[in-house]
Amino acid sequence: MFIILALVISSIKALCIPSYRSTDFEVHRNWLAITHSLPVNKWYYEDTSEWTLDYPPFFAWFEWVLSKVAYYIDPAMLQLENLNYASNATVVFQRCSVIFTDLLLVYAVKECCLCRKFFGVDSKRQPPEQSLLKDAGFVVAVLLLGNFGLFLVDHIHFQYNGFLFGVLMLSVARILQGQLNQVLMRLFPFRRGLCHAYWAPNFWALYNFADKLAALAGTKLQFLDSSVLSKSSMTAGLVQEYSHTVLPSVTPAVTFACTVLSILPSLIHLWIQPSNERTFLRCLVSCAFGSFIFGWHVHEKAILLIIIPLSLLAVGSRADAKVFLLLAFIGHYSLFPLIFTQAETMIKVFMFLFYAMFANASLSTLHKMNPRWCGMPLLNVWELIYIMGIFPLDIYCSLGHRALGLMERLPFVPLMLTSVYCAVGICYAWLRFYKISLSNTTVKIHDE
Repeated sequence: MFIILALVISSIKALCIPSYRSTDFEVHRNWLAITHSLPVNKWYYEDTSEWTLDYPPFFAWFEWVLSKVAYYIDPAMLQLENLNYASNATVVFQRCSVIFTDLLLVYAVKECCLCRKFFGVDSKRQPPEQSLLKDAGFVVAVLLLGNFGLFLVDHIHFQYNGFLFGVLMLSVARILQGQLNQVLMRLFPFRRGLCHAYWAPNFWALYNFADKLAALAGTKLQFLDSSVLSKSSMTAGLVQEYSHTVLPSVTPAVTFACTVLSILPSLIHLWIQPSNERTFLRCLVSCAFGSFIFGWHVHEKAILLIIIPLSLLAVGSRADAKVFLLLAFIGHYSLFPLIFTQAETMIKVFMFLFYAMFANASLSTLHKMNPRWCGMPLLNVWELIYIMGIFPLDIYCSLGHRALGLMERLPFVPLMLTSVYCAVGICYAWLRFYKISLSNTTVKIHDE
């Protein structure tokens, strides 16, 4: 069944080969050209294109390996001067390279599915025939292999996150199997501005928004000169240094301190209970939460660092499933601005709703939740109302803002509203998850 599932999902990915692709497609084509055409000591000096090689050496060597295959497909894609080159052969090759490298993720997920004891399943006592939605291994396979966020970012937007998450999830699987003792720490891009071009929906998005509102209120009440608004360019969608107008400006040291303080309780908790796999995985998710919410220059795609490993916890614990379902909606919706072309609108909406509805149905079934009128028994009324707010927000950001003629004067407002709205839900999910982690809530599937 696992092989069939992997083939079906891979086939869906293949159907998206001719879809919209972002500038990251040209970025990776240029990196193929750099690593193929130049000696190693020139890779990080080449600047013919604006898309210079700025990923770690491991990824550069990955591109070098791909370039050896690309030479036999279309050698023209490996020429440095062929900027924005995108022949049919090039498109098919690069798209297929993402699908092929996803095989590492497939293998990692298969290993995760073997950790049945972690999911609260006794393989010796489990009946041979049961509903697929009651099969923890099947549910976790769908949640990971069919993750909407990865599908959107890798197979439409175009990146190579799948095999990297394969490395992460393989490490998690090995730890759950008692084979690994260490995890790698992530690096922080302190040399860039506080926020990325599209604000990641975190604490600093709320902080920036509060500063913007305070500046507007100050000018209206004549406490501030109107000229300060022209300097508040954080909403222009540019990657740059920014000094806040009313609130204190944030430095890399502040974000580093906030990040460390946010993850410290989980690290201490793990230190006290080092042999508990669930504590380890919750600590991993808490670190991802802390880095995302308080980190410096966080990319919106980093929300997947939370959602992907949280999928494992969601299958094994009802409390974790509630947080996961909330993020399955709001966290994945925060990625919508990445794909803004009309041709892909129906694809992203359908895949988003299908994934979220499957998560809701499967997790509700696994945890034996009684159905409610709303059909989402894992969420309370206020959480449901908040989730439903996504739809009017998306209508305004997609259609309303332009219909009101505000795009030229306030082009960044739709992105800002999406970021701020999602930041509220993600920060709430973080606080709820922290309460679960530190209280050792481990309600498993078959405990009831």
